[in-house]
Amino acid sequence: MSWAGPEDIHLSTSLANYLDKKLLVLLRDGRKLMGLLRSFDQFANAVLEGACERVIVGDLYCDIQLGLYVIRGENVVLIGELDLEREELPPHMTRVSEAEIRRAQKAEREATDLKGTMRKRMEFLDLD
Repeated sequence: MSWAGPEDIHLSTSLANYLDKKLLVLLRDGRKLMGLLRSFDQFANAVLEGACERVIVGDLYCDIQLGLYVIRGENVVLIGELDLEREELPPHMTRVSEAEIRRAQKAEREATDLKGTMRKRMEFLDLD
C-alpha cells in the first residue's frame, strides 16, 4: 500500500481553492463539463453539483443537464474556474435543443468519415 506523497498534497490544496466555485472540466474523451466543485480527493476524483455537458458543433451549442456528477480523476485533462461576470460564449453561437445538437454531431461525424474515406481512395494518385 502506498501513501500520498508531497506532490499529491499540492494537487489537493490547489483543488481546495476551487471548492464551491463554477468550473469547466475538460475530459480525456473531449467532453466539456461545467458545474460547482463540491468535493474531491487525493486522486483528483471530483464531484460537480448542477453539472452540465457543453456540446459544441460549429456555431451551435447545447448544455445537457447532468445533475450531481462524479468525475474519475484519471479522466481529467484540465480544470479551470469560470468567470461568472463574463459572457461564456461568443455572440455568434446559437443555443439549440439536445435533439438538434445530436443530429449536428451525427452529421459532423458522417462528414469526417466521408472525408477520411475519400482521402484513402485518393492515395493512389500520389500527388507529391
